[in-house]
Amino acid sequence: MRGPNPVLNFLSRRVVVCYNHRVRRILWIIFTFWLCGLFLSARAETYSLADGTTLVGDIVSFDDIGVKFRLGDGSYSDRVAWTKFSQDGLKELSNNPKIKPLVEPFIEIPPSERPQKPAVNVQDVTRLELPPSQSLLGALFSSSVGLFALLLIYAANIYAGFEIAVVRSRPKALVMGVAAALPILGPIIFLAMPMPANAVPVEAATEGDPATFTVPGEPAAPSEMQVTAGTFHSPTANPAAGQIFQRGQFTFNRRFFETKFSGYFGAVRHGADKDMALFVKTGRGLFQVERITRIATSDVHLEVMLGEVRQEVMVPFTDIQEIQLKPKDA
Repeated sequence: MRGPNPVLNFLSRRVVVCYNHRVRRILWIIFTFWLCGLFLSARAETYSLADGTTLVGDIVSFDDIGVKFRLGDGSYSDRVAWTKFSQDGLKELSNNPKIKPLVEPFIEIPPSERPQKPAVNVQDVTRLELPPSQSLLGALFSSSVGLFALLLIYAANIYAGFEIAVVRSRPKALVMGVAAALPILGPIIFLAMPMPANAVPVEAATEGDPATFTVPGEPAAPSEMQVTAGTFHSPTANPAAGQIFQRGQFTFNRRFFETKFSGYFGAVRHGADKDMALFVKTGRGLFQVERITRIATSDVHLEVMLGEVRQEVMVPFTDIQEIQLKPKDA
């Protein structure tokens, strides 16, 4: 009987078998790393650049400026700007949902894929018809606004006749009637006519001597008037006897009060004004003036006696009908 085969005994030893298991284990680990490398190299994608070259690697990080890759040899590339990729490379990068919002602004949309603008439908609109061409008066009479404007002009024309009648010492009814019958032309006619011989012009009333009046209970003194070249001259009157200034013969304005009644602007009167009383007749009644407190271009403020109380009243010049200046004991 043969003895044990040394070769079989060697292979069947427990030590040798254990050694073979460790070797296989190491080989399996190496093989696994090799497969992983193949898998990672196969997973790396290729991106085309705008200069015609390509870039192969895995995306490591990205931001608004560009993207950074890990290359196949394990190194890392510099950050590649989005503008350096070609359109195909940008489209490939847009497959990543996280990168898509960053690369979409750089992707050019072909004209065929652009959304079509909606067609503009021009609709007919209702247009106002232009009025027929006509004269100015015809246009005024054809609209309500024009009729209202003409009515205002007509009313102003009649009021102008009233003022001209007052200034020119003409009958108010006559001048206003002519103004109503001949608008604009009628007031112009009376304004151009000379003043009557028995009237005092505005200039003469302002600069001339004051007219006299008769004191009740005394006979009126005869007076003579001389009319030459449209001016009025009254005989010399005594200011101490009193004076009356009526509207129409005198123009009541600031200059008139400052010229005729300068002594009444102060709190205390002196001289001839000390014994004189000033009365102003208006539409509201007759006021006894103690003092002229203020005067403006259109009105005067008077300190008057209302019963036993002194009050300041404002009187427009247009409301004054007559001014009387007479002695206190009269």
